[in-house]
Amino acid sequence: MPEKNKKTFVRFAKTLPWIFVIAGIVGLIASSMLVYDNNKIAANPNYIPSCNLNPILSCGSVIKAPEAKAFSIPNPYVGLVAFPILLTTGMAMFAGAKFKRWYWLGLEAGAIFGIGFIHWLFYESVYRIHALCPYCMVVWAIIIPTFWYVTLYNLQTGVIALPKKYKPVTDFLVNHHLDILVLWFLIIAGLILKHFWYYYGHYL
Repeated sequence: MPEKNKKTFVRFAKTLPWIFVIAGIVGLIASSMLVYDNNKIAANPNYIPSCNLNPILSCGSVIKAPEAKAFSIPNPYVGLVAFPILLTTGMAMFAGAKFKRWYWLGLEAGAIFGIGFIHWLFYESVYRIHALCPYCMVVWAIIIPTFWYVTLYNLQTGVIALPKKYKPVTDFLVNHHLDILVLWFLIIAGLILKHFWYYYGHYL
């Protein structure tokens, strides 16, 4: 492994528990707030969530949409299950725990599901519901780096075994991990700004 990649590998190994713990805590708080607002709206359709900031940033509009129950239950309940797993995994890593390959593959599967799910929710929120849920966007913002660094870690450690011919691709992703992550967020922000320019354009 090139010296630069060795240093990056060490950084990923040390950073990953922090990502898990922060994502677990923040995601659990955001999911809990969404569950609270969802229950309030279920009891009183006229209830106005605290994150209803304007016609665009409106949790209520998203919570009331059919997409908010993709699996016949409110989507935040998925977070109430997933984020404690991340938090527990991160804390265990801080304590020195080592996990089997099957566990990392399970985390990878969960990360792939999460990244696909939040991008579907992004599309539905922006282009179908035409509203954004701030708490949901917080969840999006933590799932993206979680997926990204779990995947890079698994590629580097051989949990995900790719043919040698793809090694240059893996090296590129590792060496430019932060550049790619920033670009990812900029694309999402750009799409949001472009779609809602009619509302926010006059503020700029």
